[in-house]
Amino acid sequence: MTNNAEDLGEADEMELIDRLVPVAGLRVLDIGCGNGRIARQLAARGATTIGVEPDPIQAEKNRSVKPVAGLTFIEAPGQDLPIDDNTIDGVFFSFSFHHIPGEHMDAAIAEAVRVLKPGTGFLYVLEPLLTGSMEDVYRPFHDESDVRTLAYAALGRSATGRFAEARELRYGETVRYKDFTSFVDEKTGSTYNDFTRDRVDTPVVRALFERGRVADGYVFTQYSRVNLYRKPL
Repeated sequence: MTNNAEDLGEADEMELIDRLVPVAGLRVLDIGCGNGRIARQLAARGATTIGVEPDPIQAEKNRSVKPVAGLTFIEAPGQDLPIDDNTIDGVFFSFSFHHIPGEHMDAAIAEAVRVLKPGTGFLYVLEPLLTGSMEDVYRPFHDESDVRTLAYAALGRSATGRFAEARELRYGETVRYKDFTSFVDEKTGSTYNDFTRDRVDTPVVRALFERGRVADGYVFTQYSRVNLYRKPL
């Protein structure tokens, strides 16, 4: 992250999207959508949303759930989108860009630029930072230092010169859990991650998690970065 990043202090993920890129009436992609959490919220805000998920098991789960108005799920990798050129108002990577294989990161940005409407489209890349009490809990079983560094370099390399406007922002968000079991359940419940319970539920992780104890549960801070690019050239 550069020293020129705008520090927004405490912020909420979706409130920040509302502030920076209101999506009502737009056609948007959520690439690497996972279980569709963000895609559903984008659709609820009036966007025609396509949730793109490369993991075949999660993609099938997404297609099998109760339909949501304005939301479609498809299975595809970020570097090979089955979307026509210049037809999308906004592309989101929400905590997903660093999961793209390193050799395909540049191609994924090129694909985003290809599908965006020239002159008006935007690319919104939300990535976790390597600081904060939540990151301390993750690191023993899920150290992403190398791949996130690789993703940031690829983003800067691939997006530079392709947009008329670029901003980088930093913010912190409060994360709450009822107990350690709920944390483990969340982290081991996705097919697109390979976390087993014995990998997450260790004395080291328990001790780090315990540092977040408050009167009514556990509280942590997660720091994130948004790279927002507008107006594809």
